[in-house]
Amino acid sequence: MSRKPSKNPQNRPQRKALRLVLIVGGILATIILVLAVLLGIAVYTTKSSLPDFDKLKASPNGQTIRVHSNDGTVIVNMGPGYGRWIPYNDIPKSMTQAMIATEDRRFRYHIGVDPVGMMRAVGVAIIHHGQGKRWQGASTITQQLARNVFLTNNYSFARKAREALLALAIEQKFTKNQILELYLNRVYFGGGAYGIDAASRKFYGHPATQLSLPEAAIIAGLVKAPSNYSPTADPEAAVSRGRVVLGLMAEQHLINPTEQINADPQNVALSAEPHQNGVRYFTDWALAQLDSLIEPSTEPIDVWTTLDLGMQRAADTTIQDSTPKGAQGALVTLDSDGAVRAMVGGRDYVSSIYNRATQATRQPGSSFKLFVYLAALESGVRPDDRIVDEPVTINGWSPRNASRHFSGDISIRTAFAFSLNTIAAKLGSQVGFNTVATMAKRLGITTPIDVVPSMVLGTSDVRLIDMTRAFAVVARKGIAVTPYGISRITTSYGKLLYQHPDNSDQVLLAPWVAAEMTDLLQTAVATGTARAAQIGRPVAGKTGTTSSSHDGWFIGFSSGLTTGVWMGRDDSKPVPGLSGGHAPAMAFSKYMRVAVADRPVVPFDTQVTLPDSQVEPDDETYFGDAAAIHPATSGLPADTPAPTLPPAVTEKHAEDADDNRSKGNEKPATKPDSGKEKSTGHADPALDKNWLDNVLGHNPEG
Repeated sequence: MSRKPSKNPQNRPQRKALRLVLIVGGILATIILVLAVLLGIAVYTTKSSLPDFDKLKASPNGQTIRVHSNDGTVIVNMGPGYGRWIPYNDIPKSMTQAMIATEDRRFRYHIGVDPVGMMRAVGVAIIHHGQGKRWQGASTITQQLARNVFLTNNYSFARKAREALLALAIEQKFTKNQILELYLNRVYFGGGAYGIDAASRKFYGHPATQLSLPEAAIIAGLVKAPSNYSPTADPEAAVSRGRVVLGLMAEQHLINPTEQINADPQNVALSAEPHQNGVRYFTDWALAQLDSLIEPSTEPIDVWTTLDLGMQRAADTTIQDSTPKGAQGALVTLDSDGAVRAMVGGRDYVSSIYNRATQATRQPGSSFKLFVYLAALESGVRPDDRIVDEPVTINGWSPRNASRHFSGDISIRTAFAFSLNTIAAKLGSQVGFNTVATMAKRLGITTPIDVVPSMVLGTSDVRLIDMTRAFAVVARKGIAVTPYGISRITTSYGKLLYQHPDNSDQVLLAPWVAAEMTDLLQTAVATGTARAAQIGRPVAGKTGTTSSSHDGWFIGFSSGLTTGVWMGRDDSKPVPGLSGGHAPAMAFSKYMRVAVADRPVVPFDTQVTLPDSQVEPDDETYFGDAAAIHPATSGLPADTPAPTLPPAVTEKHAEDADDNRSKGNEKPATKPDSGKEKSTGHADPALDKNWLDNVLGHNPEG
């Protein structure tokens, strides 16, 4: 008869423990399963909400603008520095290997998060708990991509959890190669450079497709701390970090010891940082026009400008060296079609971004006589005509010459060469002051012109670029000139977005009027007040000096280039010894000798006729009704405060201006009968006769 096994009381605790383990294990397994399901749902949902690959390639951080000079040199990078997008297959293998070795050695094997790295980070976090230190080494390349594209750098455990979830979703949606492509084209490398192409162009001056092994090592080393290891900020630190990266690559058998030795980062040549001080006056002016040229976009673009770096350097040096102490200087050069080849808006862009070439409005002095004589020539006056230099009074205003004497019977050419004020007043009165103002507006003066007799001596404020434009029209034989700085705009892939049109079909002056004006301007440089502007080849130009030496001007042209120079103080205080025939004319000569050095000598269409022996300095002085004389102004636009004027001086200038306005009693002279103008006997088939008749007020049927 069999016996039932007796129960062993000693096994009961073991069975209870086993049941407890099974129950707890089941609960944990259920929890893990539920969490896994929830995580899977979260990952799937997040994956579904992710943009597709092409959309992720677009930059969300603003437009990148690379500005080129006329020879293609990049002179300024604007906005975040995104270079060209480099497809994965075009990225050098050394670059991908260096990045993986440095940032995520298990990149090819994990699912978006690296458990080993996370365990190490947790250990570090426990050790340094309470010390305010962040987790180290926990972020994979995929997590970094998620943070760069979708999150911020604000540190919190919630952000880290969101980052991990996004990384898992990214790994499900994209291939490893796509993730690397996105990462390498989006990660920040310092100095405003986002992506390997921007970094390569900034630090080495060539595209990322041409990266060598040591160059790739330096770039890969920047991700850890871009500001600390930047090659431009600390070359030694960058080289040292590059060697660390090469060591990691060798340790992971991505390169062999020979390659590691030969790839010495010390031998990497860095690209020189572009000189941006002088060119920024130009780029600020040119880039302000972008909105009117192309549609708004976030796509990176390349802006190809008209700036000539050789001329710009010469212009910067000239203004620095030639401007009187305590004064400011400005210079602008236009090519025959209006292309701006050089622009200097002040002595130092860093200390003052105010552009005196395009923003400041100042009295032009005798350089404004260009419009007086053009109006006279257009009405039938000839350079060889005789006129009497004698006392003249117009509406109570009596201009005088600086010499305090009168020359009697002289030629128009002589009067212009030596800048006689009385003759300018006579001619202005003869043709009509409204006609002179219309001529100035026709040739590009954009500021208001007060139609009073004293206007012939340059008492209305103008801008340097506008005056230079007017002289360029004469140099171009009467064809319109519109200053421009942007020749074309392309995408970073070369797609053309804008091309500057050819504006050479509008005629503003009859060719014979432009030729005769050139004759007068050439004489002023050859033997008159502008002799300091000579450069050893044909030059035509005019000086200008305002009362009490507040402003000095010289504007002239030679060999297809027209250059305007202005000097003065921002607060309009007098500059001792300043006159257009001295510092500005000499600055023009110094600069233009360099600017036209590689250009052929271009003779003018007219021969110089030497003037009479009378010499009249170019110093405009006034006698008579004060209402005809405009006070010196600040030179700043209405919405820009003068930078250095103390309150007392500002109030005094305001009082002077108000006083002059209240005393003004001059009435605009009426325009002479256009039917009485002399027939020129000249004709040119290229001239737009109907348009010119309309401008001149001619009536072909009258």
